Amino acid sequence: MRAFRPSLVLGTALLLTAATSSLAQTAPTLTKGTLKIAVEGTYAPFTFKDDKGVLTGFDVDVARALAAKLGLKPEFVLTEWSGILAGLQANKYDVIINQVGITAERQKSIGFSDPYVFSRPQIAVHTTKGQNYNTLADLKGKRVGVGLGTVFEKDLRDAGGITVVTYPGTPEYLADLSSGRLDAIYNDRLLIGYLAKSQGLPIKGVGNAGSTDSMGIAMKKANTGLKTAVDAALKDMKADGTMAKIGQQWFGQDVSKP
Repeated sequence: MRAFRPSLVLGTALLLTAATSSLAQTAPTLTKGTLKIAVEGTYAPFTFKDDKGVLTGFDVDVARALAAKLGLKPEFVLTEWSGILAGLQANKYDVIINQVGITAERQKSIGFSDPYVFSRPQIAVHTTKGQNYNTLADLKGKRVGVGLGTVFEKDLRDAGGITVVTYPGTPEYLADLSSGRLDAIYNDRLLIGYLAKSQGLPIKGVGNAGSTDSMGIAMKKANTGLKTAVDAALKDMKADGTMAKIGQQWFGQDVSKP
């Protein structure tokens, strides 16, 4: 589907020594100064294409700022969520910057940066339906749309009694909710709030059904050198106000704080 290039699979692919303490210096990679970044490209406002077909979004801005801190050129690889983690393991890209929740299960097989976004799940319904689902227990017996392979899908299945309808991307289940084919959807509160306001979709958030989640930049678990570099860059981005500025632009708040 996409041309294979060697990824940062070896710990030696990115080594930051005392001589390269400045994040502005180019960190050596196997792709000659390029950081390959996986994003969905259909997950507004995090990663999506604008009316002119230009890739944009909160995570895209974070990725570009991160690459600049590392002295690397960002190269984006569009990938459906359902296969995005497998693509990382198959060395199709170096990192995933696409709201990947840090979970104990995922940490068994992939590496994560320190958290750069904190949010929580939310239930959303059609604005004309008037349901007030406050907890996952309220969704029992209902058809609920969710992204395939997401932590949100796991939450719904663990709750039991819910007819879980999975989709490869966000636009598909938003369309089904808008047309009345679903009773509700379950996703990130930042996403739901943004879509309801910016796109005029007939949806509304009605409950914060889960605990606070932390999102990290995903990478190969063995790539400890890359993790060190990314964590240092993120720390610098928080300290100099870069993360707060990007958060304010997209959500009106600094989402890098719990």
